[in-house]
This record gives sequence, C-alpha cells and structure tokens, in this order.
Amino acid sequence: MDDIEAIKGQFLNHQFDERQITLENPQSMAEFAKACGETLPKFTDPADADFQATPAFASGLGRGRNLPEDFPTFGGVAMDGGKDVQPIKPLRPGMSLTGKCHVHDIYAKTGRSGRMIFVISRMEWYTDAGELTTIADTRLVIRERPQQ
Repeated sequence: MDDIEAIKGQFLNHQFDERQITLENPQSMAEFAKACGETLPKFTDPADADFQATPAFASGLGRGRNLPEDFPTFGGVAMDGGKDVQPIKPLRPGMSLTGKCHVHDIYAKTGRSGRMIFVISRMEWYTDAGELTTIADTRLVIRERPQQ
C-alpha cells in the first residue's frame, strides 16, 4: 500500500496542466444551461444583458489531464467521485481564460470493502488580467485492490 502522506508531499499543490480557452459560442452556453434545467434568461438567452454561463459550465471547460503523469494508480479501480464548482466571477462569451490544474487533496478511508483513496484535482480558471473566475474540482475515487 502506498503511503498517502508521502504521495501528498510529492503531488499536492504542484501545477501539472495548463489550458487556454476562449468562450466563443454563447449558444452552446445557453444550450448547456437549458439541458441542466435552468430557466433564468441570464443563463438561457444570449441576448440578455446579463448573459453568462451557469456555474456548472466550468466543470467541463477544456480539461486535459485529471492527474499528473506519474501519479500512482494504487493498483485499483478508479471511479468518478463527482464535481464541485465555486463561481467567483461570471463567465461571459468572448472571455479568454487560462486554466491551471493541481492536485488539491488526497485522503483515504477504510470500510468493509477495503481502503478507498480520494483524490481532488482542482482546475482554477483565470482571466487574461489574472483574476480568478472559477474553481472546478473533480473527485476521483480509487478502490484499492487488497494485497494478495
């Protein structure tokens, strides 16, 4: 079994991916909002004076890698553990953004079926002026295979 504390020391808060995107298609932002059940015109109508992407839109923006290339697999089965988005500033059509990704947290829990390892990969999206707009976390759950 890999030592979680040693892995934290090696991987936590070290940027391993960076992406540049431009929010070019207001219609896709509106369609995403409608697909999520949103009804407010500021999310569904590109002609609205306050039009912006829903906070959840950031969870799918231009993500590349979810983990560093040399991150351990723990010999287990990985599952999507969910997403969390913290909106800070509205995402609007035409914005150019830079996303910077790092491992935010790693922890383990042991239950009846063995040890589960939880990894939170964080993508922070910044404007060209360096202003933080959104934090999007992706949780990965790894069910560690028992040692033989």
